[in-house]
Amino acid sequence: MSRIHQQGMVLPPRADRAVPASGGDARERQRIWLQQREMAATCRQCPLGALATQTVWGEGPIGAALMLVGEQPGDQEDIRGRPFVGPAGQLLDRALHDLDWDRSIVYVTNAVKHFKWVPAPRGKRRMHKTPAQREADACEHWLEAEIELVQPQALVALGATASHQLLKRAVPVLRERGHWLTRPDGRKVLVTLHPSALLRIDPAYRESAYDDWLTDLRHASRYALAHAVP
Repeated sequence: MSRIHQQGMVLPPRADRAVPASGGDARERQRIWLQQREMAATCRQCPLGALATQTVWGEGPIGAALMLVGEQPGDQEDIRGRPFVGPAGQLLDRALHDLDWDRSIVYVTNAVKHFKWVPAPRGKRRMHKTPAQREADACEHWLEAEIELVQPQALVALGATASHQLLKRAVPVLRERGHWLTRPDGRKVLVTLHPSALLRIDPAYRESAYDDWLTDLRHASRYALAHAVP
């Protein structure tokens, strides 16, 4: 829970954690967002921070109507320090283009802020490994801080890890995909696949799966096209 001084000053409950107040103007929320990003850069609340190249924080405007949440950074995201810039991010960009969404006016982030990987059996390639629940939970306060600061009207959960962290329970993604569910704070969450799941599909069926994914995402269009940012 947030701990706020009577005059509105944020009082961090721990030295490495500052939980922002809800509300406030966009300029103040932007200031606290930058502070949160700086603090997350040195986070070692789980082992992943020591193994990753860097923390990968979210991107997008404070006040964006829609927030897209994935699982964790991948190899390219870890190297470049930006979310959704690798192969899955390129597929997401294609989807945003096809939906006529502008990535610059939605907020994109991940439930886990560090890349979890294992060495490939051969060569130097780093292979993605799904984060453990305790690792996702260690990042929960960072994700919740982003939500409280951005104040999106709705969120899209890309995959099982994001769905679990946003809705605070296990979610059967294949059954619930394309459906709106409700977070404890009342915000709506649209559940769908992570774009990396489409990349693992047999190429013969990938375009059909992509079209189905677009159908899921299209349910959030009225939020993605809400250009007004406070």
